[in-house]
Amino acid sequence: MMSQREGGFLITQIHHLGRRVFAELLKKRDIEISPGQGRILFSLWKKDEVPINVLAKRTLLRKSTLSELLDNLEAAGHIKRVQSEEDKRKTLIRLTETSRSLERMYIEVSVEMTNLFYKGFTPEEIDLFEKYLRRVLDNLVDVESSEVGE
Repeated sequence: MMSQREGGFLITQIHHLGRRVFAELLKKRDIEISPGQGRILFSLWKKDEVPINVLAKRTLLRKSTLSELLDNLEAAGHIKRVQSEEDKRKTLIRLTETSRSLERMYIEVSVEMTNLFYKGFTPEEIDLFEKYLRRVLDNLVDVESSEVGE
């Protein structure tokens, strides 16, 4: 019998503590967005004006969670919902100038967080760690995908 492993528990603790530390780093720079909202903005900084379903896939957020975060971002003036020119049935998510102006500072905070996260790790250890995390994520994505198909 395999003894109880702690990987999932440790990942959960890292997630919660990491969000709190990241939120504090954002707050110190007067960036008034939550880490969840930041995940959406970060995705949009990579490619703007995308449909909600694409954004949900990129962020791995459920549409209900994503919609709530988008409502808050829109109310704060960070995004706009716009109708697609090609397909009037599609709504696209577009960044505003307000959110575009935060990109540089947000990335600086992300770099600071990465440095805190990997303090004392060698590049090889980071590569291996991230390879294993990717495998865990892929396993979970496979499970969720197969459950949706049932």
